[in-house]
Amino acid sequence: MARTDATWRLRMHSLELGARTRVCGVVNITPDSFSDGGFFLDRQAAVAHGLRLIEEGADLLDLGAESTRPGSRAGGSDAAVSAEEERARLLPVLEGILKARPDAVLSVDTYKAETARAALAAGAEIINDVSGFTWDPAVAQVCAEFGAGVVLMHTRGRPEEWRTQAQLEPDALLAMVREGLTASLAAARSAGIAEDRIVLDPGYGFGKKLDENYALLARQSELLGLGRPLLVGLSRKSFLGHTLAGLYGGNPAPVNARETVSVAALTAAILNGASVVRVHEVKAAVEAARIADAVVAARDRFQRAFPVRTESSQ
Repeated sequence: MARTDATWRLRMHSLELGARTRVCGVVNITPDSFSDGGFFLDRQAAVAHGLRLIEEGADLLDLGAESTRPGSRAGGSDAAVSAEEERARLLPVLEGILKARPDAVLSVDTYKAETARAALAAGAEIINDVSGFTWDPAVAQVCAEFGAGVVLMHTRGRPEEWRTQAQLEPDALLAMVREGLTASLAAARSAGIAEDRIVLDPGYGFGKKLDENYALLARQSELLGLGRPLLVGLSRKSFLGHTLAGLYGGNPAPVNARETVSVAALTAAILNGASVVRVHEVKAAVEAARIADAVVAARDRFQRAFPVRTESSQ
């Protein structure tokens, strides 16, 4: 199934999705993120990093101030990062980027209603909730109140549980992701969030074991049946590093050696229906997306010219 054209309505902007892949640059304002923890905890460094990503072609930025890496206590009542600390890290960076680039489209990666409210009041356009409105259901009401764009991710369990979860067969995995995203969509609708403000994320690495991610990626386009565009975050994920273990003496490739495989994975995601890709290195992603988009456009032209005929249509 080909990705469909859609307008993603945000608080003050709209993003046209479908004609080309939109690239979302990641700004981690954390000391412990798996990919770049501590690099941009300083406000000035984080603002400069965000502005660099915009210059390299990012259509939007996703700012996060709490790590949700495997094993973390994110999502629980005893979360390692309080809402107060999250806001203290986040808001100065958000405000600094918007001061330098008032036209920047900023997303905030949070599952806490208090943080979502503060970020939207400070100028964020999108709330990216990795729990799909399940860890703090009040986030949905906040997003509806502000007219925010939302990213609803599927997460299986909480980070501290991921390493001990049972392996799922591909059919069961896809059914679980579909059911979880359907429930998140229902929660968004119940809160009064319009359909055209919603983008879905399959949640690669979030409660999915190594090979499960590849099964999900291979069948990702089936999730387009839910009726909303897809955003995917594959950049530097650990399952990519494990796949390269044979090239690194049996050990997973380190984070700083996962850029090439991240580009390969995002290309596969675009070919399987992704409209937005969330990445750490923007320039390479923009270039790869340009090629993948050309393939998607050629495939769509061919399918329109030579539609598949079913027995009922013959």
